[in-house]
Amino acid sequence: MLKDFEKKKKEDKDALGAQIKELQAKLLSQQQLLRDAGLPVIVLIEGWAAAGKGSLIKELISEIDPRFYNVVSPVVIRESEERFPFLNQYYKAIPETGKVTFLDSGWMESAVQKFLRHEITKSEYNHRIRQVNEFERQLKNSGYLMLKVFLHIDKDEQFGRLRALAEAPETEWRVTRDDLWQHKEYKRFRSAYDEFMVKTNEAERWNILDGSRKKTAVRDTLRLLTKMIDHAVEAGKFTGEPYEEKFPLKKMPLLSEVDLSPAIDEDEYRKELKKLQTRLSELHNIIYRKKIPVILCYEGWDAAGKGGNIRRVTYSLDPRGFDVRPTASPLPHEKNRHFLWRFWTRLPKTGHICIFDRTWYGRVMVERLEGFCSENDWKRAYNEINEFERMLTDWGAVVLKFWIHIDQNTQLARFTDRQNTPEKQWKITDEDWRNREKWPQYEVAVNEMLQNTCTKNAPWYIIESNDKKYARIKTLKIIVKALEKACDEHFKRIME
Repeated sequence: MLKDFEKKKKEDKDALGAQIKELQAKLLSQQQLLRDAGLPVIVLIEGWAAAGKGSLIKELISEIDPRFYNVVSPVVIRESEERFPFLNQYYKAIPETGKVTFLDSGWMESAVQKFLRHEITKSEYNHRIRQVNEFERQLKNSGYLMLKVFLHIDKDEQFGRLRALAEAPETEWRVTRDDLWQHKEYKRFRSAYDEFMVKTNEAERWNILDGSRKKTAVRDTLRLLTKMIDHAVEAGKFTGEPYEEKFPLKKMPLLSEVDLSPAIDEDEYRKELKKLQTRLSELHNIIYRKKIPVILCYEGWDAAGKGGNIRRVTYSLDPRGFDVRPTASPLPHEKNRHFLWRFWTRLPKTGHICIFDRTWYGRVMVERLEGFCSENDWKRAYNEINEFERMLTDWGAVVLKFWIHIDQNTQLARFTDRQNTPEKQWKITDEDWRNREKWPQYEVAVNEMLQNTCTKNAPWYIIESNDKKYARIKTLKIIVKALEKACDEHFKRIME
């Protein structure tokens, strides 16, 4: 790709300038079309140091409305960002429908640099390539437009530009050690960039442009961008077909097959609760030191006891090291992005625990049954969720998912108690009663969810909660066992 790239011939400057002006005006007019069609756009500009990425973006945005675009430069990753999954900062940057995000370098530069610095292994690098393909495909299938550009210059051109920047007092700060290292290792980087582009050409193809001809690169990028927008506006919002990867799934029972009779007496409950909370407190300190992130996901029937269960878990945790994230209906700015966006933005950093009280599984339950998304959307979500959770476990997170389960009679008794007890009435709403009427439909959806998303690395656990105290003890035992295993595995990796 890059090795065989041929430079473009010089073109008439006046003609190029006129073409650029015309295309900039067209892009401005397309902004309204994007807003009307609800199309979000991502423009990724990758390339060599000193290839002109910043200058290119400056020309792309020069004539468009600044209220509807954002420019992100994530190549310099703060230490705090290193404590999140690889794609976290890029997922956070995706725009709302009708808006555009311009990325000044992105996932390609980050992955290649870390690999060539030997900060990640070949296996970890390949995981990142797979994650990029999944990320781009998920965005494309949910209607995002993505333009990927690589600005190419040869080694001599790069040397001249870096030297000019370094010798001018006002621009010497722009030449970094990484830039000089990249120039010194030009052939290694060229080979790595080639490999990355070949392996991430699936969902969205790469466009290699001649960075030595700055105006030509601007004109060509504008052509690609405006053409892509024209096509999308004419064709309508793209929705991909469900994509199924064969994840190793664990067999789950149907909810109707689960015995809900297990119970625990008061004395045993108090004894077990104290022991497990003490051990969980110890493990919280250990995972903080070892920087192991933990994600606990709670789903279940209304009035099943999720809140009480969560309180018994958090009682023993250091409040500085955990967050509880209750999930309500998405806000407009959340609804106008990919459905996983609002969860990517709420992930814990390494060493911390995040507890989600309702989760991304709303996509295949309430959003499915209430018609808040299309059939294509929720069927596609099973695989997207499995990919998301695999990214989390690849990062090193412990992911545990609990379905808090009760029968219909128990739910009715608890609803009635809430309604008749003044201090509990805030817990019961008309929506709870409406959802109860749809119990059979929800049971079908939950069974499908459990069957399709109980993976080896992010398993589901059905927690029998007709007896709330039994449910709390069972949940704590599962968490303690999983954290002990994670700490043991972390020690083994260090010793290898």
